Amino acid sequence: MRHVLAAKVQRVHQTGCVSVQSYGTHWPCLFPQHGPGKKHERPIVLADWQLSLVESHPGDFVRGLFHSDGCRFANRVTVRGKEYVYPRYMFTNESTDIMGLCQWSLDLLGVAWRMNRRNSLSVARRDAVATLDRHVGPKS
Repeated sequence: MRHVLAAKVQRVHQTGCVSVQSYGTHWPCLFPQHGPGKKHERPIVLADWQLSLVESHPGDFVRGLFHSDGCRFANRVTVRGKEYVYPRYMFTNESTDIMGLCQWSLDLLGVAWRMNRRNSLSVARRDAVATLDRHVGPKS
């Protein structure tokens, strides 16, 4: 971070993790979506250079989205008395802009998804879950 533009970088050791903090006046240049208020109440639009990066590396973008606002779990369903268990991904976000970016990046990867609620996206098809497993991986 210091090499990019940060004025100050520090590490805070906590139980089970290290928190990295950085201060610099130009961070908003790299993250123009940052701003006051709740993110679901303001527009979240990627700059052209960010769109180009996501188009080139949609798996990295999806990984960040799912690591921040998603999960992978064993879904259990019972059909005619028989229980089935299969892996499933869920992504939840109140921002329609962020949800749209998630949908777009999944489309770029060819991952089948569906909305199970207005603020929740589900990936459950075997091949789609396998693709996400390759790109997302376990949360660290």
